[in-house]
Order: sequence, then C-alpha cells, then structure tokens
Amino acid sequence: MLVEKWRDAHGDGSDVEIRASISRAVDASPSLRNKKDLIEAFVDSVSVDGEIDEEWRAFVRARREAELDAIIAAEGLRPDETRAFIATAFRDGAVQTTGTAITKVLPPVSRFSPDGEHGEKKRRVLAKLGEFFERFFGLGTS
Repeated sequence: MLVEKWRDAHGDGSDVEIRASISRAVDASPSLRNKKDLIEAFVDSVSVDGEIDEEWRAFVRARREAELDAIIAAEGLRPDETRAFIATAFRDGAVQTTGTAITKVLPPVSRFSPDGEHGEKKRRVLAKLGEFFERFFGLGTS
C-alpha cells in the first residue's frame, strides 16, 4: 500500500515523506530488514502505470534468479540440483541442513582430504543458501 501511495505522489516528486515511511516500516519489521535493499530497489523501479502486485512478483522472481545464479557460479554448484534443493526449501519452509540432499548440490570434492575441503565447502554453501532462503522466503512468489 505504501508503494502505491508513493507511486501516486512520486509523479511530481513532492512527497518524500512516503519514501521515508516505507524505510521506517521496513526497519521496524525484523523479518523485512534483510530484504530492505530489495524493497528499496523495487520502489525505485516501479513504473508509473503498472500493476504493483505483478511488478513486485516479476521483480522478486528476477532478483531471486540472479542471486541464485551468482551463488551457483561462485561456488561451482550443480545448477539443476541447486534449483531443486532451493525449491524444496521454499516448499518445506526451511533449508535442509542434514541428510544427503546437499551433497547432490555440491561439486565433486574428496571427502577424505586432509584439509577438510568437503566439510568446509558444505558449511559455506549451506550458509549462503540459508541466507538466500531467508532473504526471499515469504515474499509472495512461488
């Protein structure tokens, strides 16, 4: 509602208080704080005559894909398996940290390496995917 109000007033640029109220509303909500940059980027990208709900879904979908692609590329993960793992997490409401599902996502690494590469890689990937999940969970997209 605040974004629609801001868009209506933004046409002449006279109401900067609505933008500040959006920031205050996000800051006041513990579940939205890690999503603040997403919300502010969306407010900046809102078109003058589009449907807010549909624009929001498209914006979140695009950002979610871009950020997941960045994680996959940075960690050298298997793309299809990673997408399936994340889809399951969104369906179940949590990232599965135990079991063998995460090993399907990871690239081949020796489990018996003296440096502990497998364990470290698994922890790092789970942390990144957990942050990704928390960032996009509950934003109203499938």
